[in-house]
Amino acid sequence: MSRNLKLGAAQLGPIAREDTRKDVVERLLNLLAEAGDRGVELLVYPELALTTFFPRWYLEDEEEMLSFFEKEMPSDDTQPLFDEAARLGIGFCLGYAELHTDSDGVTHRYNTQMLVERDGSVVAKFRKVHIPGHAEVQGWRPFQHLERYYFEPGPDGFGVWRAFGGIMGMAICNDRRWSETYRVMGLQGVELIMIGYNTPSFYAPDPQQNALQNFHNHVVMQAGAYQNGCWVVGVAKGGIEEGIDHIAQSVIIAPSGQIVAQTITTGDELVVANIDLDFCSFYKDTVFKFDLYRVPEHYRLISQTRGVILPPEE
Repeated sequence: MSRNLKLGAAQLGPIAREDTRKDVVERLLNLLAEAGDRGVELLVYPELALTTFFPRWYLEDEEEMLSFFEKEMPSDDTQPLFDEAARLGIGFCLGYAELHTDSDGVTHRYNTQMLVERDGSVVAKFRKVHIPGHAEVQGWRPFQHLERYYFEPGPDGFGVWRAFGGIMGMAICNDRRWSETYRVMGLQGVELIMIGYNTPSFYAPDPQQNALQNFHNHVVMQAGAYQNGCWVVGVAKGGIEEGIDHIAQSVIIAPSGQIVAQTITTGDELVVANIDLDFCSFYKDTVFKFDLYRVPEHYRLISQTRGVILPPEE
């Protein structure tokens, strides 16, 4: 038996600082239309897909800063995307900067992804957990990476949701570099992890890593897919944006760790793969059968001998 899902990775090219939401949504709609022509059922957009990557600047003016955040989703500008996706019967995953006020009246700024089903219903929000970069201006850098100034870590951790006929998970950019991202979802039976990213080609703290950026981008996602027996889709906003070059090479990765589809440009581009969620069982029920082969008490013993503060018992 197969549970097939037509999956699309909707890579974006650069978004300029002066581009409006309407400008960007028009590009998202163009990719959505192509996805409809190709029979896509789930379309994944990048991290911060509605704006330029604004954490490269230190913005002190609150009004200007908050202009990059969404107070509601959908908004007037993004409603056409929701409407057209529902009309076409295509679900999607969209990354954006979220301004959220909780029940106590406290406002939070999150780097967020929203998963929407084929009928237009919202499945879930995920808020980025591993916030990279720095919180204060570092003058020695050629450009800033101030995510820790703009965003706080998501409070909910890594969940999974039943949707699209399977078990879905989400992560954002730097989350993909950490093995526990995949394992926490893997322990919940995840079958597809959706990851958006905006990653500069230049890494200021250690420029010798620059030549390996695309390799590192793929190796962490391929390892996460293989070691947890799940599909992974990683979707970029790439190209030279406001003078800064970003990696692209958006990919769809099988539970075997193999790349089955990859973009070849740094601009707006759609790649599609027909994925079988039942293929996960070849790994979840054999080499990575967690309940048989995984021995968490051994990890606990090792951690105790190294003086590590341990999480609660599983």
